[in-house]
Amino acid sequence: MDETYYIDPVLYSGRPQNESGRLPSEIRTYNLLDSLSIPYSRLDHSATATIEECHDIDKRLGIEICKNLFLCNAQKTRFYLLMMPGTKKFRTAVLSKQIGSARLSFAGEEFMKTYLDVTPGSVTVLGLMNDTENHVQLLIDSDVLAHEYLGCHPCINTSSLKLKTSDILEKFLPAVHHSYMAVTLP
Repeated sequence: MDETYYIDPVLYSGRPQNESGRLPSEIRTYNLLDSLSIPYSRLDHSATATIEECHDIDKRLGIEICKNLFLCNAQKTRFYLLMMPGTKKFRTAVLSKQIGSARLSFAGEEFMKTYLDVTPGSVTVLGLMNDTENHVQLLIDSDVLAHEYLGCHPCINTSSLKLKTSDILEKFLPAVHHSYMAVTLP
């Protein structure tokens, strides 16, 4: 690992005490989680652009960080956020068949910003709080659903959170008016 990469040695419970220098979307994430009484552990670190860069973070949080892929159909009229284990390979054909959508591809950065208010490398289920008109369909791999905890970014890839999967499904998603479709990826 690059020696300039940083992981805060402290595992925090809850939001940062000093919010200076943090993005408004990150602060809104903490505000929403706190308002829903969803507890979370937080680890601050250097920016992570890929799931491979999250392996040390996984170990510190005691979970597997989810791979979050922002996808769209060929016409760019249907958008999907796929949560899957970081160790799984994404197979477009398998997912396309399950959701009845031909030719899925990665959605562009402009759609990430418009619908989730995130940038590449920061895609997260928590970004659905910014999709107030429900343009994005959440897809969750059955292996993610089987774990007690999941890990994700708070709309920025310089922090990672550990949350109960049940809190995301039973508190967060209803609060942001989203549902999910379970998928099974090999």
